Amino acid sequence: MTPRELLGTAEVPGGPPLRLFRRGDDFMIVLDRNELMSSRMSGSEIALGTMTCARLTGHPAPRLLIGGYGMGFTLRAVLGSLGADARIVVAELVPGILDWARGPMAALTGNCLDDPRVEIVIGDVGGAIAGGVGRYDAILLDVDNGPDGLTREANDGLYTARGLAAARMALRAGGVLAVWSAGADTAFTRRLGQAGFAVDEVRVRARDNGKGPTHVIWFATRR
Repeated sequence: MTPRELLGTAEVPGGPPLRLFRRGDDFMIVLDRNELMSSRMSGSEIALGTMTCARLTGHPAPRLLIGGYGMGFTLRAVLGSLGADARIVVAELVPGILDWARGPMAALTGNCLDDPRVEIVIGDVGGAIAGGVGRYDAILLDVDNGPDGLTREANDGLYTARGLAAARMALRAGGVLAVWSAGADTAFTRRLGQAGFAVDEVRVRARDNGKGPTHVIWFATRR
């Protein structure tokens, strides 16, 4: 087996550092011994983007907020699904992830970070949500492995009743909160409904060929 090559380390505010590895053509972002994401398992991140955009019919010139750049699969899926009138804000807490995107993963990134429709914000997506009342047609969260987080304790606030209320306030009428998770969470499904959303829970495969582990995406529409 080809050994992993450590390409870099990125500091996480309020949490342990992330490490970027490469094995052959595959990139992996790792927290301690947990592989948070891999370029070989992009299917559910792509689905987060495409399936959200499919729910935005009737939203002219949509404005989206993506929480967590990751490896950019969701952003690229959104850019490929929407027209020139769309505007996408990407909130990324860890500057090192964007350095990796423009550095060792530049071939994977393509030109998505330089697309004129994209605005990059360095900071916690929770701040972008709180400061964006009535601003967004969709909020896409792929933060800290989902409601059952790993990276930093502060991320848990996004998925509490208070965090969901803030997300609902940031959405326009009929807007969609889309949340990616490594696994199911019945308590979170219930909180979404209690927060005033119509909830569609979808299971998707991790790989874009329909194989691999099953991940969960909640599509919560503001009622």
